[in-house]
Order: sequence, then C-alpha cells, then structure tokens
Amino acid sequence: MTVIRINAITVPKDSGDELAHRFAARAGAVDGADGFEGFELLKPTDDRDQWLVVTRWRDDAAFQAWVDSPAFAHGHRSQAERSGDEAPKPVSTHSEVWSYEVAGGSTP
Repeated sequence: MTVIRINAITVPKDSGDELAHRFAARAGAVDGADGFEGFELLKPTDDRDQWLVVTRWRDDAAFQAWVDSPAFAHGHRSQAERSGDEAPKPVSTHSEVWSYEVAGGSTP
C-alpha cells in the first residue's frame, strides 16, 4: 500500500526562492530508490509560510530504507558540503514530517 511522507518546512517569506533553488539542485536524487513512487515540492499560494515536500513510497519499509541509506545523507548535503566547503545557512526555521496512507480517492 502506498504511504505518503510530507515534510512541512517553515520558510520565511524572503527565503522561498532559495529553498526551491536548493531542491532543484538535487532534483532526481531520490528517483532510483527502491519503492519510491513520486515527489512534489509544494509552494504556498496564500499567506502560509510552510512549503510541503510530498513523497510517495511503496510501503513504510521502503521509506525507512531510503532514510537509513548513504544516498539520503548525501542528498541532504549541499553542493558546497559535497565539495568540502562549509554548509550554507539553513533556509528553514522549522520542519516536521507527517505520515499518511492513501485511504481513498480517484484515478484520472
């Protein structure tokens, strides 16, 4: 059964473009993970300051295997860090992971 993991990231209004840039720089990094089904980065279109990183996984075990993998650690390091330089200042002020499973819906 597909499981959903949402990373709700609180981002100051003037830092959203930088968050999007950082995600674009590592686009596709999770695509080859076993059990990975999809990813979206959702930008708020109202007054909210939470961006949502939505990922879909075959099951909990697939998600946890990715989190425990070297690829996860590598993908969450900045390009500067991968080059041996200092990490850039964080863009977010808070984040939390929400867990869901599909309980219903429709297919196109």
